[in-house]
Amino acid sequence: MNREYFLTHTPLDFHFKQSPRDFVVEEIPLYEFSGVGEHLVIFVRKKDLSTWDMCSILANYLGINAREIGYAGLKDKNALTKQYISIHKKHEDKLRAFEHEKIKFLSFEYHANKIKLGHLKGNRFFVRLKKVNPTTSSIISQAVKSIKKLGMPNFFGFQRFGTDNDNYLKGKEILEGKRKEKNVKLKKLYINSYQSFLFNNWLSERIKFSRVIESFNEDEIKTLYDFKYIKEYKKQKHPFKVLDGDVLMHYPYGRVFYEELDKAVERFDQRDLSITGLLSGKKSYIAKDEAYFFEKDIDLKLNVDGARRYAWIYPHDVEYEYKENEAWGELHFSLPKGSYATVLLEEIAKREIN
Repeated sequence: MNREYFLTHTPLDFHFKQSPRDFVVEEIPLYEFSGVGEHLVIFVRKKDLSTWDMCSILANYLGINAREIGYAGLKDKNALTKQYISIHKKHEDKLRAFEHEKIKFLSFEYHANKIKLGHLKGNRFFVRLKKVNPTTSSIISQAVKSIKKLGMPNFFGFQRFGTDNDNYLKGKEILEGKRKEKNVKLKKLYINSYQSFLFNNWLSERIKFSRVIESFNEDEIKTLYDFKYIKEYKKQKHPFKVLDGDVLMHYPYGRVFYEELDKAVERFDQRDLSITGLLSGKKSYIAKDEAYFFEKDIDLKLNVDGARRYAWIYPHDVEYEYKENEAWGELHFSLPKGSYATVLLEEIAKREIN
């Protein structure tokens, strides 16, 4: 993948490695829990364990199937993470006696329903960057200000593509009938990875186009793109351009829809909506008119369900502090669900971080 960055500074040389000390994630629940019901909701702190690892440990301890444990999102293994899980309250007495060196229960409450995947608003992050000199810190500070003001592209992170970065190739081969995969979960993971690969390439192309609009005059742009609304695109203040025919979605959540270009631009500037990109497949909205120019190569009608994903997001409660004596930079920020902290760090660094 040829990842594009929207920030314009040169790549930065700092050190970041995911660890419980330097990477902390706290889940932001979608709603308040009712306090009554047959499900026990536990706020869990874990370290050096994936969510699946934790569920497996708890399931073995209780003598149940791990599928009986509800969770809203999969949290990183190489981090200190806090998230909500749900288990039937008949296990409460045994759970209150549970002890594990890498798992700690922070609170218990009740709710009527099992927590399901996706039932979260987002995540709050703490990240410590090391080997940061004063010059680099100054550039990081300006990058953070830009992200606070303008938002950032919502790429899928490297975690989506596997240790060898080839899961998307396996997904492509499965969809082309060149590869068989009996494991249903792995098959879905590989296909999702291919959808993510196509999305990331599309988003990079849109950033490149937006940069062309910002950098060249109308006549020069027309030699590259036979578009009707170039003048309107150049008038847009935001560096990521809304195109005629874009599929839009209310932000930070809501329905998918189309909007007239001038109204869409106004609402995008107000953060009332955002542009979406295609996760190729069935039952998904497809871009129209000039926006379809960038989507036509991923409108593959894959034999899986498709969807739309925010192309542009707005991190909130973003804070940066430099500790010169330790040569550390410390970041706090919140992201909507499905977005990656490492993508924000890569945008600041202008290079891959994994």
